[in-house]
Amino acid sequence: MTLQKLFLIPIVAALFSLASPVSASPLSAVEGLEFLRRAFVGVNDFTAEITQEKQLSLMKKKMTASGTVRFKKPDTFYMELYSPYASRILLKDTTLTLKLPNEGVRQKISLPREQGLGRWISFLDRPVKSLPDGFDVRAEKRGSTVILEIAPRKKGAMREIQLSLSQDGRLKRLVLEENNRDRTVITFHRMKKNAGLTEGDFRLE
Repeated sequence: MTLQKLFLIPIVAALFSLASPVSASPLSAVEGLEFLRRAFVGVNDFTAEITQEKQLSLMKKKMTASGTVRFKKPDTFYMELYSPYASRILLKDTTLTLKLPNEGVRQKISLPREQGLGRWISFLDRPVKSLPDGFDVRAEKRGSTVILEIAPRKKGAMREIQLSLSQDGRLKRLVLEENNRDRTVITFHRMKKNAGLTEGDFRLE
């Protein structure tokens, strides 16, 4: 699993499970992002359990792992996956640190400013009136589920990110579609908002 495949997992946190097939209703991109913003109004931090399913384009077998995530405003995110695919990720704005405890690997990478977590949180701290620079955004409503599709205009590892959340603002699923045809689905469970997280909850060790 490369760093390029991992760095967008924290950014938006988020996250969601699609409803059963129903007719889709049009929703403007700005309306979709504003719905996402309102879902996090008053949220300073959160924790959640996750299930990650990863399908590599060169493999038929799907890799499934469970884990946990933590987020704290303004720009800190932590994700841990348990064995057999054990890994830990700490994102502090544009600085991402990856640790693979089973392999004894620890790596650090600096992300471009436009991909930093702080930039997205700052963008969603205010009512959304326009789209963020450098991204194409589509939105629609399927039954009680709001779906956002976000695609960076600059070509890189990530082709598209799909976010789904329920009508009450509950985070459910995140789908990452990569240009090499790898696909990652992260489903969120037992989310707890405003858990009172401290800096000590974001250590890789």
